[in-house]
Amino acid sequence: MKRRWLSSHRNAVVVVVVLLAAVSIGTSVEQLSTRECENLGFSGLALCSDCKSFSEYVKDKELISDCYKCCTEDSNDATAKVAYSGAILEVCMRKLVFYPEVVGFIEEEKDKFPTVKVQYVFNSPPKLIMLDDAGDQKETIRIDNWKRDNILQFMREKVKPVAAS
Repeated sequence: MKRRWLSSHRNAVVVVVVLLAAVSIGTSVEQLSTRECENLGFSGLALCSDCKSFSEYVKDKELISDCYKCCTEDSNDATAKVAYSGAILEVCMRKLVFYPEVVGFIEEEKDKFPTVKVQYVFNSPPKLIMLDDAGDQKETIRIDNWKRDNILQFMREKVKPVAAS
């Protein structure tokens, strides 16, 4: 009788240990891989403060959660003010019809940003390729579902103004 009691309690302890391990593994998988983040379109939203700004415009809780799984913590306010020297707005010309907000930005707002170029690449989803001072690619941000105002605000915050000569 005592042997059966010990055996059943040992099994219960094993089950509890396995469950605790599963819970700890599940909670430690907060961050997604770089590839998973790129597939979700978050490769350019590197700072968690960007996710906070993003959440002001997008009300999809799952999308916001994914953003936070792909971001890195801001070390201070200076990093939140990362600015780029320019950008390339890359999109497939044939797919533009599916992105009226991007078209609106290109037609009516793009001229406000002389360092932003539009590049038409076959089969490319709409994305911003952010450039450093040397013109090298630093980040890529998919903007498939962004509104024109979101694109405009992002450009104002992240693209350095052109210095008057």
